[in-house]
Amino acid sequence: MSVTGVAGAEREGKLQQVERLIASDVLHGSESLCKLLRYLAEQSIDHPGAGIKEYQIATEVFKRPPDFDPRMDSTVRVQTGRLRSKLAEYYAHAGADDQWIIEIPKGSYALTFHLRPAGVAAAVDAVVHVPADESPVQASPPRTSYKPWLYAVITLSGLLVVCLAAVVVLFFNRVNGRPVTQQQQPRGSLAAFWSDFVDTPDEPLVVFSNAEFVGRPETGMRYFDAKTDKPQPIMDHYTGVGEVLGMHELDRVFTLLKHELRVKRGRLLSMDDAKNTDLIFVGSPSENLSLREMPNKDFVFTRLREGPRKGDLALMNLHPARGEQTVFLSSVQLPLTEDYAVVALMPGLNPARSVLVLAGLTTLGTQAAAEFVSRPNTVEELLKRINGSATGKVAPFEAVLRVKVSGGVPVHSEVVAFHVRK
Repeated sequence: MSVTGVAGAEREGKLQQVERLIASDVLHGSESLCKLLRYLAEQSIDHPGAGIKEYQIATEVFKRPPDFDPRMDSTVRVQTGRLRSKLAEYYAHAGADDQWIIEIPKGSYALTFHLRPAGVAAAVDAVVHVPADESPVQASPPRTSYKPWLYAVITLSGLLVVCLAAVVVLFFNRVNGRPVTQQQQPRGSLAAFWSDFVDTPDEPLVVFSNAEFVGRPETGMRYFDAKTDKPQPIMDHYTGVGEVLGMHELDRVFTLLKHELRVKRGRLLSMDDAKNTDLIFVGSPSENLSLREMPNKDFVFTRLREGPRKGDLALMNLHPARGEQTVFLSSVQLPLTEDYAVVALMPGLNPARSVLVLAGLTTLGTQAAAEFVSRPNTVEELLKRINGSATGKVAPFEAVLRVKVSGGVPVHSEVVAFHVRK
């Protein structure tokens, strides 16, 4: 790296601070965040004042292709936001006394380095210090008129330090969305359930639904029908509320597990992704079209072709066990009061990779499925059904959830069908 624009000693101090952060417990195991921090630090130190572009980070740090489109891939923004939160967490605890403070200002990808202000003790010492080569007898006695000023400096400095500490703690709490006391290690059931996705250096890919629509929001939209709508342009950049909230739950869990996620909308999923990446599908095959390419399952989504609910999306149980329903349908009345969702863990197209499906008949069922695998008590229920205990490797399985909905929010989910895949 070049040393342009920064004095050698100062530059070395900044780089040492970066390495101290990378070696800390806060960033331990987060390889992608460590790479991002090093890159941003090098750019900010060696090219001060030069803007760092999202495209530049995507292609040089995260190895995205030259046709990277930030409107379709939020990796850089998501990872930078996580790094910003990790920096706040570090300086609120382990780095509270570090000389250099590193920040990523909102709306920027450039790091800023600040020297921490000297503490109260140093300030007082500077006022009353007697140089070593002078006798105390030779030093002029302090004037009485300076004492009130000195006391004021000490008092105000102490208050300033207390206020700064409070601001840092409040900022950290706001960034993480919960009090510091709740920053605890995840329960064993979550770590066990997600082991296939976190016990690897690779980042799993969350594939969310984006159905094909025709029309415009201003005049009305409907699902694209290839038979009648082929000449019309397709709008494929919409997804449901449940998918968004579900991805938020997954992000929260993976943050607890100290692992990273990548996000991609369904229509952009490539065959290379499907073969070489662990996948988490969020949304049913009716909207998450790439999910249709996955191996056949016991529980499949289909449109009813006859009967009073003709045309409605249903969940079919192809191999019902004793006492299980063969067809699952959401409630017909609006607002919705009941939905069904699938939670399924299976091998991918490449058997060395894993696929998790979180899909509801409606967007609320999808949200419920994501919440079900993000909470220790419900995850523990799944693990007991699979293994008989909350430990050990998770075997492939498929489950159907009945979801109770109230006021447009899933309020309770229970397993009503469960198959362990062979």
